[in-house]
Amino acid sequence: MTTHLRRLSVGSAWQTAAALAVAFAAMRVVGVLGPRGLRFLLPLGFTIMAVTPYLLLDAAGRRAAGFSWLARPIAFPVALVAGGAAALGCFAIGYALFGNGPDNWFVTIGRSYSQVMDTSGWTAVRLHLFFTLPAVIFSPIGEEIFFRGYLQSALERRFSARASTLTECAAFGLVHVCHHGLWLASSGICFRAVSGSLWVALMFGTALMFAYLRKKNASLLPAIAAHMAFNLVMNLTIFGFLWPA
Repeated sequence: MTTHLRRLSVGSAWQTAAALAVAFAAMRVVGVLGPRGLRFLLPLGFTIMAVTPYLLLDAAGRRAAGFSWLARPIAFPVALVAGGAAALGCFAIGYALFGNGPDNWFVTIGRSYSQVMDTSGWTAVRLHLFFTLPAVIFSPIGEEIFFRGYLQSALERRFSARASTLTECAAFGLVHVCHHGLWLASSGICFRAVSGSLWVALMFGTALMFAYLRKKNASLLPAIAAHMAFNLVMNLTIFGFLWPA
């Protein structure tokens, strides 16, 4: 039997991918909402995401998942513009609806940065440099390799390309609820129903754009570039317009 997977059958491939998605989601929830001492779980999860295809896929499987060079270099600037524009759109919608308040998703993300460590006295420029460098490396590479690469290709071995894309994009959107939507109160974990649901929808739409870039170019590289641009512009708006909030 021909297979792109080193050890897994076609039937178990998508199930393994789904189980990994749940495990990575749990790491993210704890890494974002848990105690400060467990914040390392967030970058650790992204790192494991990035190496998963090298552990579970052979060379042919990685190529099928988008591990290939670009045939059209023009895809890079297009992807960068698309990613930056998506971030500006998210900023504009959040600010128009919620201003500088706690229902603005970028305000929540900005506040989460200050919870990583004591940033008292830090300037916006120092904060931007310190938090943006990891933001344009860890999550764009790890998430695109896992969601648009490994998870997408694993699902396509069992389901249609359309269903697989919608599923992995929905998973991407839902996992971002821990960045805005879920929050800890004295009574436990609460959910901002309106802004949290809208944020998930925006992340779902953004994931569809990443998936389109990956499919159109038969490579993960444009999706990674667009994701990097999104995070860069997101942090520019946070530290340029919303900080301190």
